[in-house]
Amino acid sequence: MKVLIVDDNTTNLVLLSALAKAAAAVEVMTFDQPLKAIEWCQINSPDLVLVDFMMPDMNGHQFIRQFRTFKNCADVPIVMVTTENEKNVRKEALALGATEFLSKPVDPSEFRSRIKNLLTLRHAQNLLKDQAKHLQHEVALATASILEREKELILRLSKAAEYRDPETGAHILRMAHYSALIARYLHLTPEYQQTLLEAAPMHDIGKLATPDYILLKPGRLDAEEMAIMKKHAEIGAEILTGSNAPLIQLAAEIAGAHHEKFDGSGYPAGLAGDDIPLAGRIVAVADVFDALTSERPYKKAWSLENARLYIVDNVGSHFCPTCADAFLDAWPEVLKIRAQFPD
Repeated sequence: MKVLIVDDNTTNLVLLSALAKAAAAVEVMTFDQPLKAIEWCQINSPDLVLVDFMMPDMNGHQFIRQFRTFKNCADVPIVMVTTENEKNVRKEALALGATEFLSKPVDPSEFRSRIKNLLTLRHAQNLLKDQAKHLQHEVALATASILEREKELILRLSKAAEYRDPETGAHILRMAHYSALIARYLHLTPEYQQTLLEAAPMHDIGKLATPDYILLKPGRLDAEEMAIMKKHAEIGAEILTGSNAPLIQLAAEIAGAHHEKFDGSGYPAGLAGDDIPLAGRIVAVADVFDALTSERPYKKAWSLENARLYIVDNVGSHFCPTCADAFLDAWPEVLKIRAQFPD
């Protein structure tokens, strides 16, 4: 443990240093100039400070006031060395953060007892800090483990839906990255962008309940088949609803809302405008764009430019204007994502 001694009298420094080393196994730092001691404390953290009151350039009060401003010195014990009759000095020192006092001339027996007690207290403080850091680390590890399991669940459920859906894994990657890109251009938090990236692949999880004859039909669906197909949004929300995990909660929101349209003509709830959850409005743009530019059993892929014009033409009807504008503003990055995740 480190003991810092600050006194402009060299003889006092030698005496107090010898007494401190005799009292406990410590490393002693001595300064006869308080300003230099303050500079040392900006980088280092002592375990105990002994400071004289009467010093040039900076007295003991000024030293304590400055010392306590350093984050690493906020709870370090401070012993001020004063004469017995300086009661006002002691009162102010206590108000500034002094812990103990020693009276001049210093009594060696009293000195040893006070130093041992304060170092024992400091040792206990350090142990508590170490335990708190350890617990914080353990909590962080446990939280990270839970988040990883959530992500694994998302990935596995997405893969399960992918096995039944003619849409490729590349579609899931592209639309998820488009969604995160839109969120970034909307200046949403990095945490939200990341959660959206991880939750978006679950948008069509409800297709696990869609019959193969509808899901894999090479031609267009008739009205009855379309009604069955549309149920996947509601089913997806039901599968994911009820979790306490923010990631799953956002995935449920997306699954249930990504087929809503801004003018209220979408499904399953016919929501309109800002009543549609933001994540659903974002994913609607990303999902439709990638669906248009991807080949399906029932259609050829659209060109990127035609798909972009479709987004432009349907702003305010199908798509939220704010989300669509963000997507269009990010067009160069949209093309990079498209190239990064080919089918």
